[in-house]
Amino acid sequence: MLQAGDMAPDFTAQSDDGVEVTLSALRGQQVVLYFYPKDDTTDCTAQACGFRDSWRTLRRRKTVVLGVSKDDLKRHAKFRAKYDLPFPLLADDDHAIAKAYGVWVEKSMYGKKYFGIARTTFVIDARGIIRHVFRKVKVAGHADAVLAALAA
Repeated sequence: MLQAGDMAPDFTAQSDDGVEVTLSALRGQQVVLYFYPKDDTTDCTAQACGFRDSWRTLRRRKTVVLGVSKDDLKRHAKFRAKYDLPFPLLADDDHAIAKAYGVWVEKSMYGKKYFGIARTTFVIDARGIIRHVFRKVKVAGHADAVLAALAA
């Protein structure tokens, strides 16, 4: 399980706007890498909009925000446009990024077991080192908690 102080696993993924994003290419900037279960659902929308509403502060702090879910690029583009999200959403349809970060986990709902993304956020410093991990994220106030971790 990844924790603060670990090197963030590198990855390359397609974003909803067709740009290929490689984590190591973002060195020199802080990165908020957040994993969420599904586009356009109540909590996932609230979480994304929290980062959107904090966008100016995040940019002043030279911070890149990347959202990751298993949804495809078309669904990401629709979600991003609908809520005017100023940051890219990355498709992880093979779950490789989620697995590398330890957030592709077994879940249970109504007695049925399945695998999915555990809502988790990683704050990564300009050198690629994980500085803070938010597990079992509570959406209300999450963007503020991430901003506080960036200021620390």
